[in-house]
Amino acid sequence: MDPRIDVEGPIRAEVFTVAMRDQEVLLTGPCGAAAWHIETGDDEHPMDTARRIVATTLPDVQLVNSTSWRWDLGTTTLTFLAVIPPEAIGNMECEPVGRTPLARGDAAAAPTSIAHQQVIEHALRHLAWLAKEDEVV
Repeated sequence: MDPRIDVEGPIRAEVFTVAMRDQEVLLTGPCGAAAWHIETGDDEHPMDTARRIVATTLPDVQLVNSTSWRWDLGTTTLTFLAVIPPEAIGNMECEPVGRTPLARGDAAAAPTSIAHQQVIEHALRHLAWLAKEDEVV
């Protein structure tokens, strides 16, 4: 049995860029506080594509981590959190990140809708857990 997952069609990488300044988490990036979308090809692993493009665009990136996936707009969307130091914000627009309840489905079904604030909440919780458990993070 082949353990690879075969996905038909494009895979979209969704990147949220965050920085911490004055004990406040800020959402920023090339698209300001909006998600940055990258369509991946079938010739490169989506993680490699996201890391390459993020590192090229944000040379001071400290971490690029895949945090979740979902079916959205007719494609598989992989969410990545990119962490940059506060001095790398430069003239990019930014906004504070507030807490929000997670999107909830049930034990056998995904949530019927997921807002971008919920995706960010999930990503930050994921990062907080990794920061305690993973030496690399």
